[in-house]
Amino acid sequence: MEALSIANKDRIIEMAWEDRTPFEAIEAQFNLNESEVIKLMRSELKRSSFNLWRKRVHSGVSQKHLHKRNPEIDRFKCSLQRNISLNKISKR
Repeated sequence: MEALSIANKDRIIEMAWEDRTPFEAIEAQFNLNESEVIKLMRSELKRSSFNLWRKRVHSGVSQKHLHKRNPEIDRFKCSLQRNISLNKISKR
């Protein structure tokens, strides 16, 4: 994994938290596969936040894998999704 800028790390973390953004979209944009995204999340998040994220990814609510997605979903981000800046969710 090459050195990432703070802005790129922030964007990858934001994309990883979004339920509709598959790992394949992160790989296409940042050239990081799923295991590298997991390593990044583990190193950048608090342990409890990382555990919540992993639980959500595997819960069935998240559609982080393209093969699990409904083919009718054609976007990655909900229009109501909050912006995340410097790994903190901003208030509306």
